[in-house]
Amino acid sequence: MLNCCNEKPIIQLTAGESLCKKHFIEYFENKVFRTITKFGLIGKQENLGIALSGGKDSLTLLKILKKLSDKNKKIRLAAIAINEGIENYRDKTLEAAKSFCEKNNVPLHIYSYEEEFGMPLDNMLKVLDVKPCTICGIFRRYLLNKKSRELGFTKIATGHNLDDEVQSILMNQFKSNIRASARLGPKVGIKDAKTTSGTNSVGNRNFVQRIKPLYLCTEKEVATYAFLNNLIDNYLECPNVSKSYRAQVRDTLNEFEAKFPGTKYAIVNSFLQVLPDLKERFKGEEANCCKECGESASKDKCNACRFAERLEKAKLAKAPITSQLS
Repeated sequence: MLNCCNEKPIIQLTAGESLCKKHFIEYFENKVFRTITKFGLIGKQENLGIALSGGKDSLTLLKILKKLSDKNKKIRLAAIAINEGIENYRDKTLEAAKSFCEKNNVPLHIYSYEEEFGMPLDNMLKVLDVKPCTICGIFRRYLLNKKSRELGFTKIATGHNLDDEVQSILMNQFKSNIRASARLGPKVGIKDAKTTSGTNSVGNRNFVQRIKPLYLCTEKEVATYAFLNNLIDNYLECPNVSKSYRAQVRDTLNEFEAKFPGTKYAIVNSFLQVLPDLKERFKGEEANCCKECGESASKDKCNACRFAERLEKAKLAKAPITSQLS
């Protein structure tokens, strides 16, 4: 084990080096900036949206991108938060999001499932027989894209870290969904986006390009950075996570990483080598537009509209219904 200096180490990296607080923060921030440069995530002029939940990942992301914005005034930042309506969870993280944005003079736009779809997620789960993460993920992606486009964001940055990506890669492998893997990577989508009147196109003019600046940072590194910078004082996890398929994949990966350090990095590095071939293979499969709302859709009607219709029927019938999308 190699220490960076004579100061007390606070973290040991996967490669074996132990870093003190000062050198870890330098290492982490430089890692994020190198990721941005390596994958061309942010241009010299952007109206950049940050998907902000108030958790460790998104607060870390916003703090680092605020440093970038302060150095280059042509990169404008604004945060967008989605209140799903999860009692004793989202309300707490949103307070952290509001506090950070107020202190750092970052505009914050908050939208909710209740305003957009008529009820919070907790109530949706009472009238629809569906897995929480299924409906939540669909509605969240829908609102992030729709509101980002309305706000004129050229791109939207999300706090997805290396652990998140590895989980998605394996989930797609286990479910034989290689087409979905083609849309992964530091830039979401099969085609690189080209800016057109404030919005981006990845096979669809209505799709706002999503980027992942924390792509090569492990969850452990992100959490360490967040705590060292007093971005969070405790770790809150969504109460619905334990019910998800992703949580089982996450736990299995963590067991492998504990026994064989470097497993997660190896998976992502291997994936990045084949990702260009995947994007080339599926490049002809451009996203359609939903006939109901105009948002991106794989078919003529997006899943968000399909779920919204089922919610309306459930409210009128006042009885549980089974979703075919679960």
